[in-house]
Amino acid sequence: MARETKIPLADILPVTAATNEAGHLTLGGCDAVELAREFGTPLYVFDEETLRGRCREFQTEFRSRYPDTVVAYAAKVYLGRALAAILVQEEMALDVVSGGELAIAASVSFPPERIYFHGNNKSALDLREALDYGVGRIVIDNFHEMQLLNGLALGAGKRQPVLIRLSPDVDPHTHVHTTTGILDSKFGIPLATGQGEAAVRQVLELPGLELVGLHVHLGSPIFDLEPFREAVDVVLAFAVKMVETHGLRLEEFSPGGGFAVQYVEGKAPPSVAEYAETITTAVTEGCQEHGLAMPRLIVEPGRAIVARAAMALYTVGSSKDVPGVRRFVSVDGGMADNIRPPLYDSRYEALVANKALETRRETVTIAGRYCESGDILLRDAELAPLEAGDILAMATAGAYALPMASNYNASLRPAVVLVKDGEAKLIRRRETYEDLMRADLWPLE
Repeated sequence: MARETKIPLADILPVTAATNEAGHLTLGGCDAVELAREFGTPLYVFDEETLRGRCREFQTEFRSRYPDTVVAYAAKVYLGRALAAILVQEEMALDVVSGGELAIAASVSFPPERIYFHGNNKSALDLREALDYGVGRIVIDNFHEMQLLNGLALGAGKRQPVLIRLSPDVDPHTHVHTTTGILDSKFGIPLATGQGEAAVRQVLELPGLELVGLHVHLGSPIFDLEPFREAVDVVLAFAVKMVETHGLRLEEFSPGGGFAVQYVEGKAPPSVAEYAETITTAVTEGCQEHGLAMPRLIVEPGRAIVARAAMALYTVGSSKDVPGVRRFVSVDGGMADNIRPPLYDSRYEALVANKALETRRETVTIAGRYCESGDILLRDAELAPLEAGDILAMATAGAYALPMASNYNASLRPAVVLVKDGEAKLIRRRETYEDLMRADLWPLE
């Protein structure tokens, strides 16, 4: 049984994280060390209580301030069929960016009217699949897409509701690779160049499209609140001009999201309530100032829904001491299951699952097993003394690790389990060697 002992990183770990009599980390009432033994490592463990709690918190905080709010989960962060089914139960919306993500959603009968299809280069096949499934909204990102979609919609005998994604040229002060709302970005139709107005005019003229609203997304993870206020002000000022000049009906508005999560101690993001207060106040006051009817508000929290809900478990293997430089400790995963540290220089926190209450510390660098010098998961981490066979648990692993995983070095992508009330369910099996070769055609004729 888990006991009431405050463990390190309590504000970062899943809400059910605790320790048991053996001093092991527990998640959802399950011993993390036993999970590693049963399912092998690397292993991603999702805590159902944390995931559902975050869905409900975002819905409550936004709707209590702005009742007509839709909260959309970002499929690109991580989507499997089990998680998709939970999102259906929690009455979340879903934003997808590919036919594959749509197929996962469709496999669990995700309500099509609650799906938003994003992306800067949707193919004709993507758009046909979206039309066939009846997705609620397609978010138009460029002029090529609006013409392509119009033709496909007319061919299908439909008038597709759409939003236009605009680039408001607002800097969210986040990583350059995850900044999307500035002028020099591949995403969105720029306002500053006059192209935003041209897009509104053209979509309103296309018979296969029904323009229901405007969309912006600044990037992620966004710790600052001010960029949201600025983006809302910019877009609502543009919207009122479009209403007056072109007869736009602003029924829906999305200021995006990309809200931050706490990956490391000492760097806490604003609370959900603070994000909600900032955005809903800006929208309410902006609409009142410009004489606009209050549109439906669509928010996209991104990683903030699921990042904290999962931990990655690894088994410690070899170590290498370089006197006067550092101690490397290697684990059986790395950049093939989590590319974020080498790609974005992302920082994480971790603890030793079988020594969760150990107070001694050593400074180590956790290296992955892959043949790249950049395959480092944690640099200069303060951890309990490590030895071969220990189980390292890395926190906030629910976002962007699994969907960006690869088979580099012909490695096997990890298994995924869902834990709740002391029960662990395997929701994605570990790949096999046969999986690696399944798409190969051999022998050649």
